[in-house]
Amino acid sequence: MSLLSGQRAWLLQRVTAIYAGLYVFLAIAVLLARPPADHGAWVALVTHPVVWLATVAFILLMLLHAWIGLRDVIIDYVRPVSVRLTALVAVAVAFLLLGFWALWILIEAALT
Repeated sequence: MSLLSGQRAWLLQRVTAIYAGLYVFLAIAVLLARPPADHGAWVALVTHPVVWLATVAFILLMLLHAWIGLRDVIIDYVRPVSVRLTALVAVAVAFLLLGFWALWILIEAALT
């Protein structure tokens, strides 16, 4: 049994969705309570260690959440094995690139 099969994948997707909901709710609450006035305030907010780590976790968990969902759809509905494998590899590569790009942006922001 693989790590992302059946019940484990279902549970992982629910946990990532709960984190996403909490993150979005708290982000909106923080932005409504103390909206950043200028670019410097935005940078200070995003590079605060707690916010930065929460955002990194959010990005990684959303990529995992999307991977589980798309993987299930591709496995269930794409019949030719070669096309299925190609689609899975394409999605995995795209998500890896998006993840590295997002992390690069956050690391650059933290280092400035």
